[in-house]
Amino acid sequence: MTCGLILPAVPATAAAPERFQRFDTMSVYRNSSAAEHTAAEIAAATADGKLIVYTDSPARRIGFVKAGQRLTPDGVLAMPGEPTSVDILGGLALVAVNTSESHADPSGVLVVVDLAKRSVVATRELGGQPDSIDISRDGRYAAIAIENERDEDVNDGEIPQPPAGFLAVVDLAGAPAGWPLRKVDLTGIAQVAPTDPEPEYVSINGRDQVAVTLQENNHIAVVDLSSGKLVKHFPAGTATVGGVDTEDDGKIAATGTITAAREPDAVAWLDDHTLATADEGDYVGGTRTWTIFDAESGEVVRSSGNELDQIAIRQGQYPDGRSDNKGVEPEGLAVATFGRDRYAFVGMERANLVAVYDVNDPRRPRFLQAVPTGVGPEGLLPIPATGKLVVSAEEDSASDNVRSSLSAYRLTHKQVTTPSIVSDGIGFGALSGLSHIPGNFRDVVSVTDAAYSPTRVLTIDTASVPARVRKELTLTKNGQPVGYDGEGIAARQGGGYWIAVEGDGKQSPNLLVEVSSTGAVQREIPLPAAVAQTATSNGFEGVTVIGGGRREQVWLAVQREWKADKPGQATLARFTPATGEWAFVAYPLDAAPAGAWIGLSEVTALNDHTLLVLERDNQRGDAAKVKKVHRVDISKVTPVPAGSEKPVVSKAPARDLIPALTAGGAATHDKPEGLAVVGFGPFRRLVGVVDNDGVDEAPGETVFLRLGRI
Repeated sequence: MTCGLILPAVPATAAAPERFQRFDTMSVYRNSSAAEHTAAEIAAATADGKLIVYTDSPARRIGFVKAGQRLTPDGVLAMPGEPTSVDILGGLALVAVNTSESHADPSGVLVVVDLAKRSVVATRELGGQPDSIDISRDGRYAAIAIENERDEDVNDGEIPQPPAGFLAVVDLAGAPAGWPLRKVDLTGIAQVAPTDPEPEYVSINGRDQVAVTLQENNHIAVVDLSSGKLVKHFPAGTATVGGVDTEDDGKIAATGTITAAREPDAVAWLDDHTLATADEGDYVGGTRTWTIFDAESGEVVRSSGNELDQIAIRQGQYPDGRSDNKGVEPEGLAVATFGRDRYAFVGMERANLVAVYDVNDPRRPRFLQAVPTGVGPEGLLPIPATGKLVVSAEEDSASDNVRSSLSAYRLTHKQVTTPSIVSDGIGFGALSGLSHIPGNFRDVVSVTDAAYSPTRVLTIDTASVPARVRKELTLTKNGQPVGYDGEGIAARQGGGYWIAVEGDGKQSPNLLVEVSSTGAVQREIPLPAAVAQTATSNGFEGVTVIGGGRREQVWLAVQREWKADKPGQATLARFTPATGEWAFVAYPLDAAPAGAWIGLSEVTALNDHTLLVLERDNQRGDAAKVKKVHRVDISKVTPVPAGSEKPVVSKAPARDLIPALTAGGAATHDKPEGLAVVGFGPFRRLVGVVDNDGVDEAPGETVFLRLGRI
């Protein structure tokens, strides 16, 4: 099934549920320090929605966040091991904590925390390694999946690997110290490794029945909490899904087919008789789907097919690097009722998206939108009391500028601002340059960088909201598709393009590539040898063109200082096609913030004597400080040949991009890399685009910036 509903939201009516708009993102390290490795995984909220509690497994603690108009860090509390899940009952947080010494000797405890005092009031041995916890709506029971997960380094991770997991049921009457625990045996029911069930996730319906996924066993069980009896169980089955990308090859080509076991992770009830699973896969499976089951018959009501992959492709967040291994990888799932409408939320761990569905009819879900998240969305927390959704993204790597975060979204009837750019099915991402098209006041063109191959020129309709990738042109050399590290593009008068290709300072040279209107490479123009030998790995990052015919001039931006440059200066290069001459000027970079560097990412012509230069640091999120556009008057400087001392241009501030990058509660993206001027006369406006790094160790959100009149 292909999903085509990627259009912006429409005002809510009785038949159209409201949508969710992101309004804040909080880096989790703000509850401790930027130097610390930390992660938000699973989160829960108090009944009034004003306090959020999240698990932080790497730091062996839970964290607290106040949820108002913004997300505000509110302290942490140490745990006796690695917390895996949390839920809230009144003024108490119930935290499942893994205290295992090894896979062969698993153990865990249930820690009960008084939220007002921020102190532990009870600890209960669980008899195994816990994963997920859920509390019944009536507050009578807590269900805990005791996974006793396998050791992936033993026998290639094949199961069975004793000891077997089980379901723990905690009766919540009376004081926490006296809560009794019952074990429900789940052995002997699965077709896969029946002696070694590994419960992964639990969800309780309104009839006090808990659904339990046995992920590695590819099985689902339903248990009555009052009696502790197994009332139903069935295999999750397999699915054949066509129209998906199955090759990690730098191309987004949804032409493959997979057949695999679902191996579901998260489970949630759509109503008391219908449940849904996020089919992440783990051991041998993964179908890139979410599936709806009739809980009483075990029959599949609906499988999403290729829908989630297609959503990610159309939104520019498809992780091609995972094409040969579970694609977008659906992992999280939550269901909640906001007002009169019921929503399902499906988290895509590798695409960094959460798909939102209208499930007022649980057997006929309707896709509404997909909201961008931090890297590795793990916990999905709907908060109907305040009309919010909070998503915890667990990936945290300071060296890669990736920080674990909580993102908050608010239900609204207004038009949402994400996604800011979509396609009609064309896979896109890593947009590293932008250019106006002479004579066309509506469209711009962009170029893909080395994240994808072959290189493509993409035409983007800027008048559409969201902007729309509507056409692609593959570059060819000698009749064959060719791949470059395209970092800039300039459309020429009369047709064709100039492409700036970044070199690595060693084997691959920086090139100015002349391309015909049909995408054929006509020539590759290197720098003069004396300049090329001074290059570093930070090469060409932008290109623009002034004039046409004999008066055509091509200007290129070099990202950072090269070996022969003065400290704090980058280079702007000018190439004259009519004569083949190169000439150069120096560009003064802003001072770099501590621990960062500053470089150029784009150059675009405002008119025949003024360039707009995009200057940025290499930081993301809270650490980002410099994302600026400057004006440079090139009529006041004379470029010089290679080997001469370069005159230094003057620059004047034109636009600070951080307000646009953080609009709508986004974390600041590190790589705004494209600028273009569209429109005409007094209606000219500046637009930009963010390079999403092909969703590789990056949030992956492609942002189309509307920067106003210029």
